[in-house]
Amino acid sequence: MKIYTKTGDKGQTALIGGRRVSKADLRIDAYGTVDELNAWIGLVRDQAVNALRKDLLKEIQDRLFTIGAELATDPEKAPKQAMPAIVPNDVTLLEEAMDAMDAELPELRAFVLPGGHEAVSFCHLARTVCRRAERLTIALNDSSPVDPLVIQYLNRLSDYLFVLSRKMAQELGAEEVAWKPRK
Repeated sequence: MKIYTKTGDKGQTALIGGRRVSKADLRIDAYGTVDELNAWIGLVRDQAVNALRKDLLKEIQDRLFTIGAELATDPEKAPKQAMPAIVPNDVTLLEEAMDAMDAELPELRAFVLPGGHEAVSFCHLARTVCRRAERLTIALNDSSPVDPLVIQYLNRLSDYLFVLSRKMAQELGAEEVAWKPRK
């Protein structure tokens, strides 16, 4: 099977369902950003500090493929086969993971500057891409309804990535630098 089809050479792509749209369409931007986020999560997963979190990070990547498939589906055409969906337990899993990590972290008293260790910075980059994916999905929802659980999942995932970055910093012995605004 060839990877290239040449069908997108004029700036169009097909949604699941067959309808062709511009590659600059908001729907394409939203699921493309989810794909970018998935790549960042893969990089975070590959960090040695996350050896014990690999399974959860793989599960998150799987959920991001689910979200990408939903966003790539033409809302005007029912898919020919059943599509996976985000379920409430997916959100709960992130919340439980955050609660477990948060119980081992010092209380947060200020905004934290991203950085301190390369692995932690990768996690912060994933968090910011997640926030962008969430914003784009919300913008898409304004014109074409998106499953509310998708938006909730992306919101909770960005929170998870923030807590994970703090936990990674703690485990790596990296300094967590509080933001101190100029006066």
